[in-house]
Amino acid sequence: MTTGIRVLVVDDDFRVAGLHRDIVDARPGFTALEPVGTVSRARVAVRDERPDLVLVDAYLPDGDGIELVRALDVDAVVLSAASDAATLRRALRAGALAYLIKPFESRALADLLDRYARYRNLMQGGEVLVQEDLDRALSILHGSEAPSLSRTATEQLILESLDGEGASASEVADRSGVSRATAQRHLAALAARGVIEVRLRYGTTGRPEHRYLRR
Repeated sequence: MTTGIRVLVVDDDFRVAGLHRDIVDARPGFTALEPVGTVSRARVAVRDERPDLVLVDAYLPDGDGIELVRALDVDAVVLSAASDAATLRRALRAGALAYLIKPFESRALADLLDRYARYRNLMQGGEVLVQEDLDRALSILHGSEAPSLSRTATEQLILESLDGEGASASEVADRSGVSRATAQRHLAALAARGVIEVRLRYGTTGRPEHRYLRR
C-alpha cells in the first residue's frame, strides 16, 4: 500500500513549518512527514524517513539550507524570504527544482506540489525519455506548459481502452493495438496533463504495477 509522495518540511519557525506541512497533507497523493528545524535533524530525517521531496528554508540555525540541498540526493524546493538574485542563482545551481519567495499564498505552494506530482510521473525512474518528454516535464514543473492541443487519434484510442477498473500499459497496448512503448509514452503524457490517474497495485511478489484510470 502506497503512502503517496513523501514530503519533509525543513524550517526553524514551527508555525511556518506547520502551515507548510498542512498544505502538503491537503494535496491528494502527498504525505507530509514531521517537520524539522535544523540541518542536522534534516539529515537524520532524510536518512531515516526517505522523503521524495524536501521543502527547505535557506537560513537554518545550524547551517545553510541551500548547501543542504546540494548535499542531499533527493528532490528539493527552497522556500525563503531571501529574494536577491545571487541567492536564487545559488539555490538553482545547488539543484533546487524551484524557489518560492516568502511570504507566498498557500495556493502557490499547493500549485507547485501539483505540478511536481505531474513532473514526477513523467520522469519515472527507469523510463527512456525523448527530448519532447523532457521538455514537457520541465514545462509542467515550471508552470509554463503550452495549452493542450486536441487529442490525437492514438490518445483517443488509449482513453477508450481504459475501463472503470483501470489497466496496465501492456493491457492498454493490447486493447488499442499499439506497441507497449507507444502506449506507455501516451499514458505518461495524459497523466502529466491530469487527464488520467496513475495508481500502484501491489501483488504478492515483485515490483508494484502501474494502473491507469480515467479521471
